[in-house]
This record gives sequence, structure tokens and C-alpha cells, in this order.
Amino acid sequence: IFEDDDEVVAMIKELLETRIRPAVQEDGGDIRYVDFSVETGIVTVQLAGSCVGCPSSSVTLKNGVENMLMHYIPEVTSVHSLEEEEGDDSSSSGGGGEVVVEQEISEETK
Repeated sequence: IFEDDDEVVAMIKELLETRIRPAVQEDGGDIRYVDFSVETGIVTVQLAGSCVGCPSSSVTLKNGVENMLMHYIPEVTSVHSLEEEEGDDSSSSGGGGEVVVEQEISEETK
């Protein structure tokens, strides 16, 4: 959390770091905050580790991450993820050329 983060971004990061990330890490995965669009209410996160390619990751993202963020932060409308491709270790080596696959999970129409 940075000093220049607005209140909503700070709350998103706080929930990710304290409630969501530890649970994901227990299963060998990881999740990191990427962005929040104030206009659309979409939070973008990056999944890594065992989350990449795991069929359950979309369920975790929808039922776990999205529901929790939307429950505590009314401004959040949806969560999207960027997944590191398997075998891509550029993030751990400090490289900036990450190849990502975008996976969109949005709220079902009511």
C-alpha cells in the first residue's frame, strides 16, 4: 500500500494482502494487485504459481476473491485476472517482458 493510493485501492490491497493472498499461498499459488478502474469498478489481479493453468482458479477468483472484494468494497463490480504463463519466470528474475493471458470473470447479469 502506497501513500498516494486512494482509499478504495488501499482497501483492495489490504484485503488481498491480509485475507486473500495467505489462503491462495497455502495452496501453492499467489495473487497480486495490478489495477483498479474507478470508472468501471473492475479490479485486475495477477495469478501466479500453482494458480496458473489450474481449473479451480476461475472458481476461486469468482467465488472467493470477487465476492469478498464486492462484499467489503461496494465500488468493486468485477475482478479480472492476468495469469503468468507456465514456465515464465521473468517476474522472479526481475524481467519486464511478462507474457500474460487475460481471463475475464464478470458478474452475471441479474
